[in-house]
Amino acid sequence: MRFRWDWLRPVVTAPYVPTIGPVHPCVLTNDLFVDILRTANTRRFLPYDKDLRWSDAKDERVLADDITHRPGETLIPTLLSRGAGAIKVYAYGVAPDSRLIASDLAQKLGAAHGTSKALVVRFLGPEYGMRFAQGTRIQLQDFTAGTRRPPSRPVVPFNRLPAAVRGDFGSFAERMADDGFAFLYSRMQAGAAGPVLVAVAEGRVAGAIGPMEIRPDAVGHPQLLPQYFGVLPEQRGHGFGKALWRAAMLWGQTHGASYQLLQTEVGGASDTLCQAEGLKSLGFVVTTTA
Repeated sequence: MRFRWDWLRPVVTAPYVPTIGPVHPCVLTNDLFVDILRTANTRRFLPYDKDLRWSDAKDERVLADDITHRPGETLIPTLLSRGAGAIKVYAYGVAPDSRLIASDLAQKLGAAHGTSKALVVRFLGPEYGMRFAQGTRIQLQDFTAGTRRPPSRPVVPFNRLPAAVRGDFGSFAERMADDGFAFLYSRMQAGAAGPVLVAVAEGRVAGAIGPMEIRPDAVGHPQLLPQYFGVLPEQRGHGFGKALWRAAMLWGQTHGASYQLLQTEVGGASDTLCQAEGLKSLGFVVTTTA
């Protein structure tokens, strides 16, 4: 199986690569799609995979023998081995029936592999803007364009907090488990996570963002990796989210990152914050059940 870039590039409307996720537009080349084929029958990570920090083995792999690749349409199915499993078909296409073809492929592969879910992942360009009201938005923070604004509220690295406040982080993590903080706290306790930035209210953890980690992308540019980010419900609306965000972006810039990519739920709090902070929208990702 070989990809033809003259077939694929016209239908890649958002900079997103299966199993890798969003990438910087200047990194988006045929080489990335070739790379995911190289590891298709393995559980090996590519060296620039953002998920490399979380596990020893990749839990999503490309089903190379089931790829559809032709002018105007490329469908790349993957098998997710986590939990009860899932089939995802990443659909790059401009034909009106591409979604239906992708859905049929996902259902067929889901039955063949006995997975609990069959999903279709589609993409829309940034020109959809506010006319689009579902899915996630790919956002770019460029650290080379000006100096980041400092936070308006104090934000402190976890390891510099008073012992009593550090001791409260476990309770915060438990309450924010749905946002990934229970997992993050387990990594922090094991010494396997980078710095975590914390906002405090009345001696207790109000919100946090982290881990703060930088890794080279596919062409060697230093990329600030995505973080877990959250504020307790009763502390929202008081500026803690914006303060944490600005502290994280300032950390990224001062530690040499060139950029950060994020995915935010369209219309959600993080999406609104990122748009207000001037991040560039690169397109949208829409995931539906087949």
